Amino acid sequence: MMGRMSTTPSLPPLLWLFALCNFVLGTGAFGMTGYLGPLAEDLGVSVGAAGQTMTAYALANALLAPWVMVATGRWPRRRVMLLALGLFGAGTVISAAAPHLGVLLFGRVLMGVGAVFTPVAAGVTMALVPPQQRGQALSRTFLGMSLSYVLGVPFGAWLGLAFGWQWPLWAVALSAGAMLVLVHRWVPRHAGTPGAGFQGLGRLLRQREIGLTLLLTLLYFSAIFTVSAYMGPVQLALNPLSPTALTASLTVLGLAGVCGTLLGGWAADRHGPRPTLRWQIGVMAMALALAPFTAGQHLLTLLAFGAMSVCGFGMMTPQQSRLAESAFDQAPMLLSLNASMVYIGTAAGAALGGAAIPWLGFERLSWIGAGFAALGALTLLPRWRTLAPPPRHTP
Repeated sequence: MMGRMSTTPSLPPLLWLFALCNFVLGTGAFGMTGYLGPLAEDLGVSVGAAGQTMTAYALANALLAPWVMVATGRWPRRRVMLLALGLFGAGTVISAAAPHLGVLLFGRVLMGVGAVFTPVAAGVTMALVPPQQRGQALSRTFLGMSLSYVLGVPFGAWLGLAFGWQWPLWAVALSAGAMLVLVHRWVPRHAGTPGAGFQGLGRLLRQREIGLTLLLTLLYFSAIFTVSAYMGPVQLALNPLSPTALTASLTVLGLAGVCGTLLGGWAADRHGPRPTLRWQIGVMAMALALAPFTAGQHLLTLLAFGAMSVCGFGMMTPQQSRLAESAFDQAPMLLSLNASMVYIGTAAGAALGGAAIPWLGFERLSWIGAGFAALGALTLLPRWRTLAPPPRHTP
């Protein structure tokens, strides 16, 4: 009996290094949301204008990262990772030393290009594990991104509010340098999948399931970042908070994101990606719609945005699994395109949120996000599932 029992192989330890790198990238990418106020004041611009640093980062990743994937398609994956971390670190240094918004935006563009590390690491991750473990493996790799909300973003908010907005960026730059050294030392030269290419991509994108998967990523990240790009000011508009209380609130939201990442990977492996996604997008839409009504009730505000974080981070793994199931051989490019949708959605959400601040105020920005989440839910309706005529049942 014992001889017939099979054990599930453990996940490769290398995934923890990928998680750590994603932690640094996530802290650098999203940490500014906690100290936009002092940044805007020091540079002499509005908070809405300062929020466009997220737009610059997002658009750079969305528009340039796929071309970096193709240009480095013949390179070993480790070399691409080192290039990505180098660009990210250089962009962070430029951002920290920026004397005005224009230089800061240029630095954020370099950081956005460097974030190509994430889809490259995801492609390597899926090549290292069997199909039945992809959900859990991806959730471990992306755990660093959600942990950046627990530790990186709140710490950056405290550091930026207490000592100046440049200090969190200098910390990220040093951390990126350390990650570059670790990746060079620990990642095998030829680890992972072959490089991405455009061959056959047009045919793939004409497949309805792939198109709808990418569209859902675009819509739900737009939903999240209409409010997350301004989370510090939003929290303060709904409830008067001290810097310490604001840091604690951001930490709670980060913990919710960690839980969502782990739950999303588990649910995708156990119940399948689509059922998991239907629950997540539905809960997200409700939470965003109800958030403005929690003004003056701090715990309810945390509950609403915590639900958004659980669902938002939890949807990453099911979405990646859907793309891998659709075309595993083209997974690196599809994951890069999915990352592009992430950052186009991030840019669209940040831009629309900034434009809506004079009309809705910080406290009601989440209503725009609720609309995007509702549109995302439509992509998961059963009628969109049919990709081909149903199979015939023969006796």
